[in-house]
Amino acid sequence: MAALLPITHLLWDTWRGNLTVNPLQDWTFRTGDWALRLLVASLACTPIATIFGFKQASSVRRALGLYGFGYAVVHFFIFIGVDYRFAFDLIWDDLATKRYILVGLVALLIFMPLAITSTRAWMKRLGRQWKQLHKLTYIAVPLAVVHYIWLVKADLRDPLLYATIVAVLLLLRLPWVRTQISKLKYRRVFQKL
Repeated sequence: MAALLPITHLLWDTWRGNLTVNPLQDWTFRTGDWALRLLVASLACTPIATIFGFKQASSVRRALGLYGFGYAVVHFFIFIGVDYRFAFDLIWDDLATKRYILVGLVALLIFMPLAITSTRAWMKRLGRQWKQLHKLTYIAVPLAVVHYIWLVKADLRDPLLYATIVAVLLLLRLPWVRTQISKLKYRRVFQKL
């Protein structure tokens, strides 16, 4: 339910007239930012569960990913529907010249089958292939970060913060890193004894 608060807040700000001087840009940036936040939070769930033992994080991973995808879809439709008014010739031209649009579209297209196959029925239907398919998250989230980095022209602090967080989260998934962390955890347990 907390994942719905940003869109609720955005709608409230729209109704109250509390948007920036460029409301369309405000809508686009805020939905994109929350998409990325939720997708990064989803990516963080497994390391939080395995390293810190907070198993409840795994139970919200799917919901965070789906809400992140939902915000990304809203972000996309604001771009093509409101900003470009479905003028696909203009969109096509910008795809060729603005690389951040292209990489954002690629990330969204990768997330689409992940969102569609996120149900238990699809997990059963795909079996082992389900995990393989959902490893595409490790490509799509960094692409979303690259989309953000290439979009921002001046202050790169926020996009680079996201890039650092995603890089750390992906490093924590490497078997060698997980093994080293496990060794550290066991050493601490034995030192306490």
